[in-house]
Amino acid sequence: MSWQHRIAAALTERQQQQRFRQRSLLEQSRAGWLLHNGKRYRNFASNDYLGLSHDARLVQAWQQGAERYGVGAGASGHVTGYALPHAQLEAELADWLGYPCALLFNSGYAANQAAIGALAKAGDRILADKLSHASLLEAASLSPATLRRFAHNQPESLQRLLTPQEAGETLVVTEGVFSMDGDSAPLGALHQLTQQRGGWLLVDDAHGIGVQGEQGRGSCWQQGVRPELLIVTFGKAFGISGAALLCDNDTANYLLQFARHLIYSTAMPPAQAEALRAALHAVQQGDDLRQQLAANIARFRHGAAQLSLMLLPSSTAIQPLLVGEDSQALTLASRLRQRGCWVTAIRPPTVPPGTARLRLTLTASHTADDIDRLLEALYDAQSE
Repeated sequence: MSWQHRIAAALTERQQQQRFRQRSLLEQSRAGWLLHNGKRYRNFASNDYLGLSHDARLVQAWQQGAERYGVGAGASGHVTGYALPHAQLEAELADWLGYPCALLFNSGYAANQAAIGALAKAGDRILADKLSHASLLEAASLSPATLRRFAHNQPESLQRLLTPQEAGETLVVTEGVFSMDGDSAPLGALHQLTQQRGGWLLVDDAHGIGVQGEQGRGSCWQQGVRPELLIVTFGKAFGISGAALLCDNDTANYLLQFARHLIYSTAMPPAQAEALRAALHAVQQGDDLRQQLAANIARFRHGAAQLSLMLLPSSTAIQPLLVGEDSQALTLASRLRQRGCWVTAIRPPTVPPGTARLRLTLTASHTADDIDRLLEALYDAQSE
């Protein structure tokens, strides 16, 4: 079979499965609304949970950073790409979250891949929640360590896997808030079990940071847990992009020697780091935004209780409506867009087969009227 035949066969199969992914070109996009083909939609697919992506403070910080440092870093941080804004942001993040060190990455995907890729060796084992993000599971499967998956959010399942081993290290991996189900990991129980076996816990808190805990410090802070490795990302509540890994001094120095994503990637632009510093300050001062988001979540869940669709248990900004079949999820999402609500159908392989869903995301930018219109659209769409 030629390359072209292989590609054509894979595309045909994906289309027949109703799982073909396509991008939508947007003229404008904000947390609460977007513009597509000249039509304005209420946006219920954004991860911009606090609506900071268009905050004037962040925009101004990026502009001023660009005027001073230019629009790119020019090199890896190991060459000439490490600037004052990077160092300041790392120090402020570490102080805020209670860690000795923070290391910046261009994305959460890169941070997860870098940490696991640099740390895991032959003879080690990685025990991951079975619903962990693809970046975590892929990094674990590509490493020389042995990967085993425990039942989602089930400490008892992890405990059964944490049998003593004569050699090698143990790394337990989970998300703080799960991106597709919107539920939270029992971090206290997971960390306690991990420590009992001398292992380390890695938490990817992409969807908890900025939203949960005091000053938005995230899931770990909220649950009183300090994992050995904490990944926070800036493409959600921070409204920008990039990520950071929080750890101790020795681990930071180790990753600076061996984490290939740090060594061989151009650093994030210093102007972006300046904008992220402004975003950090906005998050720290964002209690009103978090209260508005919480009110929107409560309003939606109260109204959605009357739907015939299964609303998964979630107190977070991620509110999944389980549909089941891929084609049904696509049809329902299309009906909602016809009613002015932009919603995304999530299908396998992103979620397990038979669990296609509408992944609704709520933000502080949504109004009570936005929530009510979404509920009305859902009632109408499900009854067609």
